[in-house]
Amino acid sequence: MLEQVREEGLLPAATPVVAMLSGGRDSVCLVDLVARLLGPEAVTALHVNYGLRDESDADENHCVVLCERLGVRLEVERPRRPEKAGNLQGWARDERYAAAARLALDGHALIATGHTADDQVETILYRLASSPSRRALLGMRPRDGKLVRPLLAFTREQTTAYCEERGLEWRDDPTNDGDEYARSRVRNTLVPALAGIHPAAARNVLRTAELLRDEAEVLDALVDTELSASNGSPPTISLQRLAELPPPLRRLVVQRLADGAAGRPVPGAANHADEVAALRQTGRAMLDLGRGVRAVAEGGILHAELA
Repeated sequence: MLEQVREEGLLPAATPVVAMLSGGRDSVCLVDLVARLLGPEAVTALHVNYGLRDESDADENHCVVLCERLGVRLEVERPRRPEKAGNLQGWARDERYAAAARLALDGHALIATGHTADDQVETILYRLASSPSRRALLGMRPRDGKLVRPLLAFTREQTTAYCEERGLEWRDDPTNDGDEYARSRVRNTLVPALAGIHPAAARNVLRTAELLRDEAEVLDALVDTELSASNGSPPTISLQRLAELPPPLRRLVVQRLADGAAGRPVPGAANHADEVAALRQTGRAMLDLGRGVRAVAEGGILHAELA
């Protein structure tokens, strides 16, 4: 596993890394691997104690002991849960990535997560069920900007075997075995059901996502070509040209404009592509694309901006 991660090139030598450490087997495997590859002095482990479970403090203590053993610096965040958190898992995810981003900014570091091939399958299935978009089938990339996922090619079974071989203990989160959260239901119900239909179901999902990501690079290049003609910042396209594009490419262009304006994915923006293309080509016209982003046409030239 160590050599394969090295060969992937996601963790270049002499690069500082902020490694997300929950205390589970995957994150324990991650921190140990990164420390072995880059040296413990290059690694900062981040543990977020949300205080949501009786075991939270024990999980934190486990991370303290592990990092002392590995010689890795540990940073612990204890965010205060808002009275109205809404999507609790969404809030927790935002908190840990925000904390990681702050640490990475201080040291110009990469951010590494312990996502595995099993997480990839679960993510694709969850997004497919909850979000009708091309992004759902692409899954997680090994690298997204400063975020790297060195374990994405390995299964949970392999990270377990790695920890056992290295004599590394981990903590299990009991909520993963329940059905309170949708992601847990995907893991415990949907994935086994698909395996019952075909034993290679998980491998087929992963292979399909891999092929689609390759094809997505071709589509992205087409979008680049349409938007690079403007040489502007933000990128623009004429409404006339947008209307001339084949509908699939038109949707991709509008989605790219929206995502770029927001600095993050804007689910459903592509659904407004035909409405955007129909905006008047004189004066100024606007259309809401969702998530606080709008399409703006001025003198027949289109761009997207935050509302």
